[in-house]
Amino acid sequence: MKYLISILFLFSWFVASSVQAQAPAPKLITWQELMQLPTPAPGQKIAYSTDSLQFGELRLPQGKGPFPVVVVIHGGCWLAQYNYQYMNHLSAALTKAGYATWNIEFRRVGNPGGGWPGTFLDVAQGVDFVRQLARQYPVDSKKVVVMGHSAGGHLALWAAGRKNIAKTSELYTKKPLKVKGVVALAGIPDLASYAMAPGSCNSAVPQLMGGLPNEVPHRYASGSPMQLKPGSAIIRLVQGEKDPIVPVAQPQAFEEKIKRPYSEIQTVLLPNAGHFDLVAPTSPVWSTVEQVVKDVLRK
Repeated sequence: MKYLISILFLFSWFVASSVQAQAPAPKLITWQELMQLPTPAPGQKIAYSTDSLQFGELRLPQGKGPFPVVVVIHGGCWLAQYNYQYMNHLSAALTKAGYATWNIEFRRVGNPGGGWPGTFLDVAQGVDFVRQLARQYPVDSKKVVVMGHSAGGHLALWAAGRKNIAKTSELYTKKPLKVKGVVALAGIPDLASYAMAPGSCNSAVPQLMGGLPNEVPHRYASGSPMQLKPGSAIIRLVQGEKDPIVPVAQPQAFEEKIKRPYSEIQTVLLPNAGHFDLVAPTSPVWSTVEQVVKDVLRK
């Protein structure tokens, strides 16, 4: 009898292993597929400063408010050829879920005034503009989450640590908006290590910073989240395990460095997600992204 049970157990294990081995790999969403999603209705375009690229799209949920705000910062390797529009899908989905979204555009590498320090200062100004929005629209400037994707994840994390920037830095601004949390989707918290790795997006870091880490170390000290303390913001690093553009080591190293003095930081690793699944409301992992935002705001 024992022999028969052992045979049956081994047979079951063999069948389960064979099925698992033959299971197709999950299909990851590509940039092209993201671009083919139906274009959502536009938000209200509002300028936060005078340049043609210094604006955002505000979307408001139905109801009276005041609504918590998700500031949305797009990626695209900090380069001019990628703009804010691909984050409209995400913005519209979050607004449908009950959040005001402020999807900001900013000058990037290749735009006049973009790169160092303009890209950073634009993002700072765009985030701080939530105070102005709260004077005219039903949004709550005390319940703000900054969400960024890829290079925008870097800028979102940077925005949370702005108050710790030295007054001597070109990136210093007075009284930055205090944000409740940051949701970095495939974010890049460590510019120095990312700049030294191979890859097309990696090679954009020296263009953004005006040099490599050993050439302009003072810039990396005030522009890289890894070298800034994040303050009291709740930080969630949402990362696809199969991301070919931003490695899992980026959020993991950041959490490892920051978690001792700051307990409110966590990596949310998604085993069957790539780089663009995180910003596609049609992807299987979107519900997780939405839940992360909800969890941050209710803490």
